This record gives sequence, structure tokens and C-alpha cells, in this order.
Amino acid sequence: MIIRKGTPQDMPAVLELIKELAVFEKEPDAVLLTADDLVKDGFGTNPLFYTVVAELDGEIIGMALFYNRYSTWKGKTIHLEDLIVKEEKRGTGAGSALYKEVITFAKAQGVSRVEWVVLDWNTHAIDFYKRSGATVFNDWLTVQMDEEGITKFTLSL
Repeated sequence: MIIRKGTPQDMPAVLELIKELAVFEKEPDAVLLTADDLVKDGFGTNPLFYTVVAELDGEIIGMALFYNRYSTWKGKTIHLEDLIVKEEKRGTGAGSALYKEVITFAKAQGVSRVEWVVLDWNTHAIDFYKRSGATVFNDWLTVQMDEEGITKFTLSL
């Protein structure tokens, strides 16, 4: 297995993994972006994210997508948006290897925190994160405003 930085040519496979994750998270119709969007947003002059992929026998079987954030308390941080391994390739160590790559990247960048969200029913992932030394908070709630909400809010101003 090879863990390596994602390339623009990998983005169709990354998109398929994102769609698989959406199905796993019970949101099969939630993915609206395209592989072209991933290329444009991740590989332009000012890339919005980084990817690392797990490749086995020439096939991309997993990926992690993450980006820089800034904490008013901690300074430079990284947000791990998604980490997924194809269902039939779980148990190969790809997930652990991708996770290690992201945390190692964060250490090399000198960030003070890596953060991500996990669904409360994904106990396998939660247990893995706890075993790795991560803290899983129960008192912080994720807040989002989707495009429709943004539109309604700005129209009400």
C-alpha cells in the first residue's frame, strides 16, 4: 500500500469515495460537487484543501481531505473534513495509515490542534479516535447554515 499526496488525476476516485461516505452517513444525495470542482478548489493558485490517498495495487482505496483553519485560542489548526476507506478495503490498515499521515503533516506544520467531527453512532471510529489519544467532546454542537439558509438570511437584512 502506498500513502501519497493526492493529484488532480485522483479527484474522480476521491469524489467516488466522498459519495461512498455520504451513503455511509445516510446522506446519499448530499454530494453536489464534481471532480472538476475538486481539481479547481484543491490545485489552483490558492488551494483550499489537501488530500492524501491510499493506493493498493494501482487502485485508490481511501483518502483524507483536510485544510488549514485558525483558532482565536490556539492559532493555526487543521480541520480533517473526511477520511474514508472503501468498504471492501476496510481492515487493510489504510484508514490508520491515512490518519497517521494527516497527524504527521499537522505536526510538521507546527499546528496546535487537528479537529474533525464524527457522527455519534459511528462507535467504531469514536473508539479508534479515543485509542489514538484524541478527545471526543460531548458538549460542543456542530452548527451549519446551508445555501438556502444563507440566501434567506441575507435577504432578510
